[in-house]
Amino acid sequence: MLNKTATVIGSGFGGISAALRLKNLGYDVTIYEKLDQLGGRARVFKKDGYTFDAGPTVITAPFLFDELFELFKKKREDYVKFRLLNPWYSFYFQDGNYFNYGGSISDTEKEISKFDKKDVEGYRKLVKMSQKIFDVGFNKLSHVPFDNFFFMIKQIPTLIRLKSYLTVYQLVSRYIKNQQIRQALSIQPLLLGGNPLDTTSIYNLIHFLERKWGVFYAMGGTGAIINAFKKLMKEEKIRVNLNSEVSQILVENKKAVGIKLKNNKNIHSDLVISNGDPAFVYSNMIEDKNLKRWKKSKVKKLDFSMGLFVIYFGTKKKYNNIAHHTIWMGKRFEGLLNDIFKRKILAKDFSLYLHRPTASDPSMAPKSCDCFYVLSPVPNLISNINWREISKEYMNAIFLALEKTILPDLRKNLTTYFFMNPEDFKNDYLSMNGSGFSISPIFQQSAWFRFNNKSENIKNLYFVGAGTHPGAGVPGVMSSAKVLENILKN
Repeated sequence: MLNKTATVIGSGFGGISAALRLKNLGYDVTIYEKLDQLGGRARVFKKDGYTFDAGPTVITAPFLFDELFELFKKKREDYVKFRLLNPWYSFYFQDGNYFNYGGSISDTEKEISKFDKKDVEGYRKLVKMSQKIFDVGFNKLSHVPFDNFFFMIKQIPTLIRLKSYLTVYQLVSRYIKNQQIRQALSIQPLLLGGNPLDTTSIYNLIHFLERKWGVFYAMGGTGAIINAFKKLMKEEKIRVNLNSEVSQILVENKKAVGIKLKNNKNIHSDLVISNGDPAFVYSNMIEDKNLKRWKKSKVKKLDFSMGLFVIYFGTKKKYNNIAHHTIWMGKRFEGLLNDIFKRKILAKDFSLYLHRPTASDPSMAPKSCDCFYVLSPVPNLISNINWREISKEYMNAIFLALEKTILPDLRKNLTTYFFMNPEDFKNDYLSMNGSGFSISPIFQQSAWFRFNNKSENIKNLYFVGAGTHPGAGVPGVMSSAKVLENILKN
């Protein structure tokens, strides 16, 4: 490997994980990042004394972080501290009921029994089923490449036995009868860009993944993890270039030989690893003559994840009764999901994810203040919604709904606020159709059917991140770098 060079496009969790694993394999690694700071979607906004994590806030599978430091005989906790949360999520329903999910199995069973005692036994069975799915889907398949169709075919009997032909919602409904608990235990695909009514039940492994390790918060926010990685990469002599947008992947004789920056500068390297949205990369950064499986016409027809509307806001009042993570469930479930994913219309109602990091870490806001972000799943840009016209109205509707329910007097206590909509995701992250998580995690876009980690026809071109195997979400994105490592080792 001596003197072999690797160029990494993008510095999200996937790009950073890939860079560190490549460095450990002996490559001379350089990262090129479009934005003015490290992290991609995990960047940080600082405003009026508040610190807002832009993107991922839920930390699970902490060993994936630990491994990256251990590659260099270092300890993650010397760089960033993780704090175990309890509850993991507090679900709020429109009738005023709360379901606090997390802690021990018995904690969760007590919460479920408040809704329907008969569902306690069903939940135990659901956890056992989730463990079976986890043992295959995560332990056996999430770190291995799916670049061979026949390897995929070999997995089908196991996947059928695990009922992967069911959706997440269908599987949960087999064990849970109470409608509110069904909804609460089915929402995980939304954290990965998927519709619970369509996403393969393989993603039910998240139940056991959370159960096995818990849900954590990084003290100082997700940005503190990025800073920890920044320090580690500096120590290990990984170069990082910010404000360096890549416009093209250079290909000669079906082989990636480097990149072209937007300023027309060419950078040559032995390997090119993209942490960008593969749909965007294949459609915009590779010349047509070099495309084979993923021609633009095929990419255009893929099913893309929903968009995200995210409001970042600070208050001069502390809302001490609000948990670190709150899932605010709207009145509709299936109808709302169909509006977002199928009809692609912006409904008047919504369901929300509310993040309050100051519940665990007062340093994220000025003294006696609270820091929040609230996320609403919305249709992606295929919907042709005019976000320039509708964003402020939509933001105000969300503020009003929160004020009427869990954040009294919110608007009079606001000190700062701003938002990101799908147009911003398209512009800032080069996300195709402004999708929040690249292509959606339906069965026919998973494993081999997803963008492969190794380009099918361009040698020395690789992909990590949400659009590749094993999928979106922080554990999936970081696991994609392990897949890359396994490909390069073999």
